Formats: sequence, C-alpha cells, structure tokens
Amino acid sequence: MNYGQFLQMVPEACLVAILLIVFCADFCLHRSEQKGRVLYALTAVLLALQIVPCVLAVPTEAFGGLYVTSQMANVMKTILTAGTLIVVIMAQPWLDGKRIQGEFYMLVVSTLLGMYMMISSGNFLMFFLGLETASVPMACLVALDKKKKVSAEAAAKYILTATFSSGVMLYGISLVYAAAGTLYFTDAATVLSGINPFSSQMLLPVAGLVFFFSGLGFKLSLVPFHLWTADTYQGAPTPVTGYLSVVSKGAAALAAFIILTKVFGPMVEQWTLMLGIIIMLTITVGNLFAIRQSELKRFMAFSSISQAGYIMLAVLGNSQMGATALTYYVLVYVVANMAVFTVINVVEQNNGGRTDMAAYNGFYETNPKLSFLMTLALFSLAGIPPFAGMFSKFFVFMAAVGGHEAAPFWVYLVVFVALINTVVSLYYYLLIVKAMYIKKTLTPLPTFQSDANTKLALALCTAGVALFGIASCIYDWIAAAAV
Repeated sequence: MNYGQFLQMVPEACLVAILLIVFCADFCLHRSEQKGRVLYALTAVLLALQIVPCVLAVPTEAFGGLYVTSQMANVMKTILTAGTLIVVIMAQPWLDGKRIQGEFYMLVVSTLLGMYMMISSGNFLMFFLGLETASVPMACLVALDKKKKVSAEAAAKYILTATFSSGVMLYGISLVYAAAGTLYFTDAATVLSGINPFSSQMLLPVAGLVFFFSGLGFKLSLVPFHLWTADTYQGAPTPVTGYLSVVSKGAAALAAFIILTKVFGPMVEQWTLMLGIIIMLTITVGNLFAIRQSELKRFMAFSSISQAGYIMLAVLGNSQMGATALTYYVLVYVVANMAVFTVINVVEQNNGGRTDMAAYNGFYETNPKLSFLMTLALFSLAGIPPFAGMFSKFFVFMAAVGGHEAAPFWVYLVVFVALINTVVSLYYYLLIVKAMYIKKTLTPLPTFQSDANTKLALALCTAGVALFGIASCIYDWIAAAAV
C-alpha cells in the first residue's frame, strides 16, 4: 500500500491533526486554571483555519476508489466545518466552569471526521466506517451532561436506535453485495444497470435498497424512522442538540443523494416513488406534531424532522440541480437553526435551565434584541421572504420537478403537499413569536447580558440568514461545484 495516498486526503488529514493537537493540549493543561479558555481558543482557531483546505481541495481519488472526493463534497465539508465552528462558539455558556471542555471538543472533531468520510466514500465499507465514526462520538456527546438523568436516557435511546439502524443498513449493503459482487459504488451501478428490471434477479438489489435506505432514514429522522428524535433532542445538552439537528443531518443528506444517484441510479423508478411517499409523510407528521409541543427542544426536534423532508425533495429530482439545491438548503438551514439554538442555550443558562415555551412569554419586554434575532431565524425556517429560507425552499421545489424531463403527476402532488405544509409550519413558528411579543406573564424572563461568544455566534448566523438569500455568488459557487 502506498501510504503517501493519505496526503491526498487533505481535509481529513488536517482534521486528524486538529484532533491530535487538541488531545495533547488537553493532556498538558489538565491542571491549569486557564485550560478551558486555551482549549476553546485553540479549537475555534483551528476549525476556522480548517475551512481553507476544504475550499482549496481538488477532486481526487485514493486507495483504489475507497476514497473519492468531488468539488461538491468539498463544498459540503466547508459548510459542515463552519457549522461545527458555530456550535463550538455557542457552547461556551454551557461549558463555562465545567471540566469537560477537552472531551467536548475532541468528540465534536471526531464526529466531523466521520462525516467527512461519509461524503467522500466511494465504497460501502468506507461509508459505513464513516457513519459509525460519526455516530459513536455523537452518542457520547448526548450523554456528556452526567448530572442530568434525561441526558443519559437520551443517549441510551440514541445509541440503541443507532445500533439497530446500522444493523439494518449493513444487512441492506450485504444484499447489494450479493447482487452486484462488489462494494464499490461505480462498479455496483454498472452491474445493476445490466439487470433486467422485470426479472427475479432484481429482487436482491431492491431488498438491499429498502434496507439500506431504512437504516439511513434513522440518521435523517425521516418518518417512520423518527421516533427517537424528540426524546434525544430534549435530553441532550442544547449545543449538542443543535449540532445533531444541523451538521449531522447535512452530511447524511448529501451521502443519501450520492449513493441513491450513483449506485441505485439504474433503479431510479423503484426509489423515487418510495422517496416521494416518505417525503410527504415526513413533512406532514413533523409539522402536525410540532404544533402540539410545549417544550422548545422537542418543538425543534419535530421541526427538524419536517426540514429533513424538505431536504430530501432535492434528492427526488435526481439531477445536478438537486445537488445544488440540497447543498444550498443545508447551508441556509445551518445558520437559521443554529441561531434558534443559540438563543435557547443562552436563555437556558440564564433562567434556571428552563426550555419550555411558556418561559418565553413576554421575552421581548426584557430582551428585545434576542427576541428580534430569534424571530428572523424562525421566519427563515418558515420560508418567509426576503430571508434565505424562502430561496432555499424555492430551489428544492424546483429541483424536485425540474429534475425530470416529464415529471409524473405524483411528483407535483409531493411538491403541492410540501407547499401546503409550508403554511402549517408558518403557523407553529409564529407560536413562538406570539409568546415573545404578545403573551404577557407576571414573571417574565429577567433581563440579562449575553456573553461575547453568544453575540459572535448570533452575528454569524444572522448574517447568513440575511445575506445568503440575496448574495447570488453563494449559490453560483455551489452550482459550479455541482457541474
């Protein structure tokens, strides 16, 4: 084996270097009173610098096709790294005074490394290893708040469902291997394209597709594989919930797009109808259950389920336009959702750990700036113009229909259901706005001063919400990478 090929994996190699640096710093500073500040500054600077190799990396292939990266994969790595940096910044109010800073940063970087491997895999084995590299540290992050029983319960539910979904996915991969005789994406697609779609030989790959997508559906929180999401989001520390809701979802969505279009492209007639049904169920169930929630983190859990359905609309188009729309949607979703979770986190730290929606009654009277920024983020999630969320939804709707030369009737039905649900989502996002601006209470949240890290995270997210929709260069950058 030519170990020099590791140098072709520049973003991954840099991330491993960051992991080693943070580990050594944590070990050397274990008795220092400045440990937390040094580790935070070191991790934040290194993650910011990590964006450079992601942007400048060129498409390459290593280890005989196990590792295959494209310009689109590099764009998604850039977005995921930026999202992780925001998580590290917004987590400071929660991490302040705790002795787990080193563990938190190392687990976050390890999870990000697994996501890199997922979206740069050219082989099912490489993809599965990347998936597990991302999932196991994430379970540790969910359970990181050892003083709360709900955190341990959330981690137990997450790891059990993750284990079960990984087993289902691995069974699907084994069926694909039995049908194609290879685990490489391009080779498997070549073999599958030569099978008569009406012959009995197609039963194995169809079963493999169903089991593989079922396992991946757990990672994306698609209905009916979503039941773990609300409990895990509620029990996990708020920064971890934000990380779980946006960064990991973006990696899984692009991986699903790559594998469905590259490996199962010859079976497109089989999986597009299945995906359309799942999209309608996911968006509708997520929206209807979000209306019933009174706990804000559970509310955002069902919101993220609905948003996963919108993301998968881009996959339905099975086209270059779909890849562009998916990546752009993830970018906008990262900044909008992280803005909401940053406000939830700072309110939780300044109000005795409360995350129920009733705690936000009259929030505008005592904290008008935070209320205003949270309103902007919620409007973007709902798709209200002129915020970036409106453009991201428009592009996934166009990708779902425009990816077909002559789109069948059921594709228009899926898009119509998604449009109707956009109105429903506006209603339940406005419930939070109503609580902040209209509802009165005798005991409103106290007035408090946000720390510098919270201000920085909110500034970055708000700038993205306001600018990504009107800065056409961002979309052009993503579209050029999809060519």
